[in-house]
Amino acid sequence: MVKMNGDNRITLRKINRACVKFFQAIVEFVVRCMFKLLYGNNGPKMPPIKNLILLESASSIAFKIRTKRVTSVYVVKSFIERIEEINPLLNCVVANRFNEALKEAEAVDELIKSNTLSEEDLAANKPFLGVPFTTKDCIAVKGMIHTAGLYKRKDVIAEEDAHVIAALKNAGAILIGLTNISELCMWWESANTLHGRTNNPYDINRIVGGSSGGEGCIQAAAGSAFGIGSDIGGSVRMPAFFNGTFGHKASPNIIPLSGQYPSPATEKQKYMLSIGPIVRHAEDLLPLFKLIVLKDVMPLLRLDEKVDIKGIRFHYQENDSGSKLVSPVHKDIRELFRKISGYLEKAHNIKAQRVNLQRFRMSTAMWMLGMKSPNGPTFDQQLSNLEGSINVWWELFKWCFRCSNHTFIGLATALLEKKEASENDSKSEYIQKETNILRREIIDLLGDDGVLLYPTHPTPAPYHNEPIFKAFNFSYTGVINVLGFPATNIPMGLSSEGVPIGIQVIANDKNDRLCLAVAKEFEKAFGGWITPEIQA
Repeated sequence: MVKMNGDNRITLRKINRACVKFFQAIVEFVVRCMFKLLYGNNGPKMPPIKNLILLESASSIAFKIRTKRVTSVYVVKSFIERIEEINPLLNCVVANRFNEALKEAEAVDELIKSNTLSEEDLAANKPFLGVPFTTKDCIAVKGMIHTAGLYKRKDVIAEEDAHVIAALKNAGAILIGLTNISELCMWWESANTLHGRTNNPYDINRIVGGSSGGEGCIQAAAGSAFGIGSDIGGSVRMPAFFNGTFGHKASPNIIPLSGQYPSPATEKQKYMLSIGPIVRHAEDLLPLFKLIVLKDVMPLLRLDEKVDIKGIRFHYQENDSGSKLVSPVHKDIRELFRKISGYLEKAHNIKAQRVNLQRFRMSTAMWMLGMKSPNGPTFDQQLSNLEGSINVWWELFKWCFRCSNHTFIGLATALLEKKEASENDSKSEYIQKETNILRREIIDLLGDDGVLLYPTHPTPAPYHNEPIFKAFNFSYTGVINVLGFPATNIPMGLSSEGVPIGIQVIANDKNDRLCLAVAKEFEKAFGGWITPEIQA
């Protein structure tokens, strides 16, 4: 037997990696051709926007309501009409409270008409008074369904508002509906057997992302003034990316997670999970963020400090250094980094520094380790709504005949979890060690005044069901949850295929304000959300 030295082993690994990449490229090319042939660019287009109030930011709408330029009833009716127009095509809203919302809007108008509170008081204490919003169907809203996309929870009604919902209601905002998600929030296409599948506003043949996909969709389609999602592996940022909106994943442990279902099973999952805003306009990110964070961490966040873009050090990395089974970064997304670098140098005399953090190629393994729950509940127990556990193989058999109440992805996730649970401790220890090293590398790189620009996702929105063949592409966002950094998706126009693309900006823990400031700057420079067709 011939012994291999270190150099031979390295060469063999490189050859193996190259073969995997080559085979992956062939599979992706064939799959893309197949789906393109199946879907093409056929299908109805989204109805044009007829009412220009729908184009305004939530902050602008709030100002107009409290200064009596428009009534809350008019605004709420406008968004309800928009939802009724788009939802048959997009299937983004799964439950509504239109009648209750209109009554609340009438009460708002009466309050403003009474002049009991000055405009200044309203701006300070009810900054989003009369403004309609939506949230995903896994965040509790008192009196509404709370299904998390699980068929067995179809009759579950929330008894209390989640913290974030209560905070927004206290600020005067009016909840008008719940939006679609993936089954138990564990996939990056929003589809389930209870509410069906949500379609992308820019091309209904494509996905909206997940799990906050319905929320990303309704924001892009101008069906809600602002939205709230949750993110444990990119579930805010991916829908924001695929739908061309802004979405912020906060620093860990600064926003209460009450009312989120499923709730985190471990301290690590709690660390990874965040609730945050999805909006069309960057100016809404900061005021909404201020409303939902814990008051005792506000001094640490320094949200009222003005951020000077010229004082930020910019770094960027165009890819994950070659993860196995993750798609190459699309040329249109790679080009964004050159556009951004050129803009920073020309407008602010900032030289963005290119970096190459090699450990990003372990992103998938890092996220999967972070999601492990040794003491349960297991995913097959979650699929039973914690009432025992399902027989996954039997459900898969039923799924083949369209008789299962579960999605293929949900069942596959349960099987994958069982395989992951059998892996040995030495591999987990190695992955955790590499995670810790990567986190320290990024902390040292960014310091207190730096940001990292990184792809939110390697490709524009795939066709429906295509993610099955690109299952691990979520790793670009998932790894940031594991590492515990804040990150914001920034829309950067449309790809050559006519669907949105963007990048995420990442900062050190508690430096969310830098992400939000960069989002505002890039919106000003590159245009932000691309409005759908407008009817004059």
